[in-house]
Amino acid sequence: MQESRLIGKPLADEVTRGVREALSEWARLTPSFRPQLVSVLASDDEASRVYVHSKERQAGRLGVRFGVRDLGAGTTQENLHAALRELSDDPGVHGIVLELPLAGGLDADAALLHIAPRKDVEGLTPANLALIAAGRETEALLPPTPRSVRFLLRAALGDDLRGRRVAVIGPGRTVGRPLAFMLNNRGVTVTLCNEHTRDLAAVLAEQDAVVVAVGHAGLLRPEHVQPHHVVIDAGINVRPEEEGGGVVGDALPELPVRMQTPVPGGVGPLTSALMYQNLVRAVKLQRGERVE
Repeated sequence: MQESRLIGKPLADEVTRGVREALSEWARLTPSFRPQLVSVLASDDEASRVYVHSKERQAGRLGVRFGVRDLGAGTTQENLHAALRELSDDPGVHGIVLELPLAGGLDADAALLHIAPRKDVEGLTPANLALIAAGRETEALLPPTPRSVRFLLRAALGDDLRGRRVAVIGPGRTVGRPLAFMLNNRGVTVTLCNEHTRDLAAVLAEQDAVVVAVGHAGLLRPEHVQPHHVVIDAGINVRPEEEGGGVVGDALPELPVRMQTPVPGGVGPLTSALMYQNLVRAVKLQRGERVE
């Protein structure tokens, strides 16, 4: 029987309080200054538009200026690059989000090269990922979802993660790969699993925690886990309407483990808050201020 659900909202509220304090301090010292976040759309993906509206609502609550550059699904790679370079060069823009997925035929990897690393609030540019891999996190903007996972692991396992054993299922660019380096930077012994991993249950048995981030509903099942495990589910899967609709994770709910994050309500709320914390970090990096 599962002891506890590991909820993201209390941690998200704590992060958001810190963001509000930083914004309030800036407003006190420089009343005319309000950081600006811009989302760039280059698709007709409805989920992306929902995410953009969610960011806009949160920005409004925080007092952050929010803009949308909607290039449409028919834009060219060259136009996308030009828009990202323009925003990167604009001193009035402090954070840029390239909303993924892009329309068919557009190359996200090529596009990310045109975002200034210190405005990359999603931490996906090669420059930021390279700093993470080099163990120089204080100089980087870290991807919010991996940071959310690490926050939740610390909440479940203790602030000092050194010596802990964590399996990461899914070596994707946005979660699994940067997370493996970020955990290693905290002294965690990381086991990175993929679709070719044989005898998954045996691989996971001795782990303290399991992180799953594949995008495959129901991938992690009771036969894979142990009662001592902490499961962090970073998967997002939209169920068809005929199956009841809604969003589910990569793990089946209520696994027989010590703690498990629900979907929704686990990683998601914290990820959103950490993106705005990244905006605060981005402003400090752009000003040449020290960040922790």
